[in-house]
Amino acid sequence: MSWRAIPHHFSRKETAIDNYPCDLVIGCVDTRAARNEIHQSDTHPRGRVGYYLDLGNNASSGQYVLGQPLNGRNRRTARRLRAVAELYPEISNTDHGEDPLPSCNASESLERQEPFINQVLATSALAMLARLFRYGTLAHHGAFYNASSGRMSALTVDPDLWKKIRRRSLRTPRATKVA
Repeated sequence: MSWRAIPHHFSRKETAIDNYPCDLVIGCVDTRAARNEIHQSDTHPRGRVGYYLDLGNNASSGQYVLGQPLNGRNRRTARRLRAVAELYPEISNTDHGEDPLPSCNASESLERQEPFINQVLATSALAMLARLFRYGTLAHHGAFYNASSGRMSALTVDPDLWKKIRRRSLRTPRATKVA
């Protein structure tokens, strides 16, 4: 594989204007506002982002979700992987305000969150990406991890499940706790 990483402060205005042709955007952000900025950029009609991997956590749990944002590159199809903001709209809804969650900042996280929560999520997300790169397909496109219970629940590639999640999220916008 030939690829390069571009560590970059993501700006909706900049990426929409430049028609940013990324294959994969990885977001590890602490706020709804930051997620909204990424979502708005990735779903721009002229957008060319192929995949968006969102990682987030709170004090003792977290998630990672890989999706194909609906944009100029990813058309509306039943098998298109739904992005995190499509499944869980509250995750990027700035009207809800910001949750008082621990930052990903190393010193803050040591005091306010379970040890290794970030590493568990990052390693699991990388393992999922490795499967996608190696085999070209996925059975799941994300997961939710709870350090208190030790459980990880996969988000399967299932259009019927996506519809149920979306309906549930729209009925009870604050019910799903995601960072």
